[in-house]
Amino acid sequence: MMRGALGEKIGEGAFADVHAWAKGQVVKLFKPGFSQQLSSHEARMTRAAFAAGAPAPEVLGEVTMEGRFGIVLSRLDGPTLLQLTRDGTMTFARAGAILANLLVSVHRTPPPRDVASLRDWIDHVSRHDGRGRLSSHTAAAVLALIDRLRPAGELCHGDVHPGNTIMTADGPRLVDWTWSMRGPVALDLAFSHFILTEFAPERVDDPRRPRAVNAAMQSEYARLTGLSPAALTAAIEDYLPIAYAFNLLLGPEGALREWLVQRLEATLPTDHSGLPASQDT
Repeated sequence: MMRGALGEKIGEGAFADVHAWAKGQVVKLFKPGFSQQLSSHEARMTRAAFAAGAPAPEVLGEVTMEGRFGIVLSRLDGPTLLQLTRDGTMTFARAGAILANLLVSVHRTPPPRDVASLRDWIDHVSRHDGRGRLSSHTAAAVLALIDRLRPAGELCHGDVHPGNTIMTADGPRLVDWTWSMRGPVALDLAFSHFILTEFAPERVDDPRRPRAVNAAMQSEYARLTGLSPAALTAAIEDYLPIAYAFNLLLGPEGALREWLVQRLEATLPTDHSGLPASQDT
């Protein structure tokens, strides 16, 4: 048992609460019912990402409290990028540039040996999906699209956005490595594009903010990597159906689920059999 005591709650997300722990430490406690496999995966991936030099917090240990799994992490002091853009302290262009630099840093980090590939993620979760979040037909079409695209194997964070970026005195750091995987850089950018242009605008006071941050992020990422903006946009669009499918597998309910299903059906390239048309060529 690690030495520490559960202190004040200093953060809360969809799947976990963050509390003060010991001096210079926090504990991320996953909510009841959250997958033990996924929470353990986050601990492994965060530890490996930090060791490889990625902008991640240091994992100091693991605990279980009242049946809840927790990761003890080094405390990252500072506002989130979301707070700084929301209160006007930072311009949207500057925030986008910071996210782009973080993404480049992640993508240049050697992937941990045991991190799953994009295909393995989709295949494993869809096979063990007892709630029918993706039909077997749709899952097969998504996997066929992945095979057609032949994604590369860079380290991807999977959830890069201003709320997951903490501006510390030592520079920006990324938290929440739950969805990290091996995949193409366009996949990571597609995940962020979905969050910032389609998900967040419906839930924030100023819908222009996340969209402007995303546009600046993509522009700066293209500049930093020498890609043409048009080529980067096209690559992101290729992976948007996979981003929709991935988010469906996370188990949204109600209107969000229906919207994701519609977006997936509208963007997944298919022929009359439901598989990508390129499979027949």
